[in-house]
Amino acid sequence: MPLCFGNEYPAYYFAIPAEEREQRIEYGGSWCYVDEEHFFHRGRLTIPIIDYHEDLVFNVWTTISEDNFCLRMDLWEDPERVNQEPYFGWMQTDVPTYGKTISLKTVAIEQELGLIPEIKMIEENHPLTIDQENGINFEKAVAIVNEIMKIQHGKS
Repeated sequence: MPLCFGNEYPAYYFAIPAEEREQRIEYGGSWCYVDEEHFFHRGRLTIPIIDYHEDLVFNVWTTISEDNFCLRMDLWEDPERVNQEPYFGWMQTDVPTYGKTISLKTVAIEQELGLIPEIKMIEENHPLTIDQENGINFEKAVAIVNEIMKIQHGKS
């Protein structure tokens, strides 16, 4: 059973007309900016599965301020980046089965070289925040994965 899911682009990417994307968007796999004004980075949102040896993981996108984006780029190859304070951002990925998650509050916590930041939900009382903080049981993880697989394969 797959336990890791992700999106290739932030949601805002799709707000740009397809014929304008090449001109207006710079994309680097784990980072993206639009019109040199809207900045995004990819991170790893983990939901612990309390009665299983693996966790449920979503590779998600969040906004990041221009200053923090530039700082992240400067520190990209610096092992000391793990000492950075977390970066605030707004979620830019809809996480399946959790309703609307675009624009929820997050922080990104730098990880060691070669890893994308850990994304921590800080939106109060949202089911995604609650599940990330408390964990879920294996049965709920299976239900989430099954729903994602239905969505990905066009079945309802």
